[in-house]
Amino acid sequence: MTPDARLDAASGTQTPDAPPGIFSSRYLWVTIGACALVFLAAFESLAVTTIMPLVSNDLDGAALYALAFAGPLATGVIGMVVAGNWSDRNGPIAPLLTSVAVFIVGLLVAGLATDMTMFLLGRLVQGLGSGAMNVALYVVVARIYPPVLHARIFAGFAAAWVVPSLIGPFAAGVVAEATSWHWVFLGVVVLVLLAMLMVVPAIRMLRDGPGPDRTARPAWAFGKIAWALLAAVAVLGLNLSARLDGALVGVVAGAAIAVALLAVRPLIPAGTLRAARGLPTVILLRGLVSAAFFGAEVYIPYLLTERYGFSASLSGLALTGAALTWATASWLQGRLDGALSHVNAMRIGTVLVLAAILLAVATAAAELSPAVIIGGWLLGGAGMGLMYPRLSVMTLSYSSDSDQGFNSSALSISDSLGAALALASTGIVFAALVGFGGSWPFAGCFVLAAVLSCAALGTGSRVGTGQRIGSPDI
Repeated sequence: MTPDARLDAASGTQTPDAPPGIFSSRYLWVTIGACALVFLAAFESLAVTTIMPLVSNDLDGAALYALAFAGPLATGVIGMVVAGNWSDRNGPIAPLLTSVAVFIVGLLVAGLATDMTMFLLGRLVQGLGSGAMNVALYVVVARIYPPVLHARIFAGFAAAWVVPSLIGPFAAGVVAEATSWHWVFLGVVVLVLLAMLMVVPAIRMLRDGPGPDRTARPAWAFGKIAWALLAAVAVLGLNLSARLDGALVGVVAGAAIAVALLAVRPLIPAGTLRAARGLPTVILLRGLVSAAFFGAEVYIPYLLTERYGFSASLSGLALTGAALTWATASWLQGRLDGALSHVNAMRIGTVLVLAAILLAVATAAAELSPAVIIGGWLLGGAGMGLMYPRLSVMTLSYSSDSDQGFNSSALSISDSLGAALALASTGIVFAALVGFGGSWPFAGCFVLAAVLSCAALGTGSRVGTGQRIGSPDI
């Protein structure tokens, strides 16, 4: 964000060459509606992470614990590809409305589940909707806000995590303990409906604006949708490989990872898997940091409840602190856009995430005080807050009107697929180390996350091209 885009402190009016702010009358309802949907996704994500140990115990689903997280991320890839293609063809309105409806269906199925199979089905449908919704929101931002406001609106998205971070994990634990974990899902349905009411003005603004260029719109990418389906199947296969015996685990897991990487290639910019400088590395880095952070985070409440005797509500507080530091760092990086380069933001962010995961390894391996892993996770949240908004800004800066949907979809696909593959892999590690007893299964999962974080640290310096791609300079 340049100084010209800020409000004049003395008069409260905008400088002559500055666009309206994200909370000006022009963008107010768009900002509120978009942030409300981000709020919803944040609440659901934090709540599910907190109550999953209870769900696992109630439905006898310990063997499928990782799949409950990786499954929605895998099906989300399909939703992202469809929404990205659909948005490039016809604009983001229809994809946004459809994705929210699918998300609601998934919440209802999961909330009404009486066995693990039904619960997982609901989570898969839920992931399909949330993945599409995420991409549609990115395209809404690209179509409505000028580039100079992109850093601020993405910082606003991060700030929308603050309230659910404060109340989400703890409230989910309280609701699950006082009534039933089912209401954690069913209650989110109400939040979805309220969010959609706030999105209505944003939809009207899009409809009143210029429509997509019908002569330049891309064709339906049925081939890419098929590749996305294959990638999702590969991730699900990787999760289920943990239930096999002996050498079959390694064979099936290796084949599933190879198929997933093969299938994702047409869905991301050329050169992503080899970390080509610029946009390809931006996309790859999003996947690596997501894999490292979320691959470790889902096991923190599990460790605290299983090994330290925490209640569901108390274990949720471990995630609250990290989410708060995430939002705070996101806000801070938006105000340091002229002083903190993209490359330095990536370096600092990846170091903080690696430090947090290493503290988690130490806690599990040496059975240290739970205060170590809870305090350390504050660093991880801050690191993610520095990186996530910048990666979103860089993606749009590298994009044109004709590929905003594809690149936004690629960013979200990398995010989800990276986390899904990591969760599936940690599930295999966890199952393999259960026989050793104690906290070793958790330590093994954290070690794998640390390896992924090291890979992100080695990649971050390649996000720039040496050219200015928006604010700030690389």
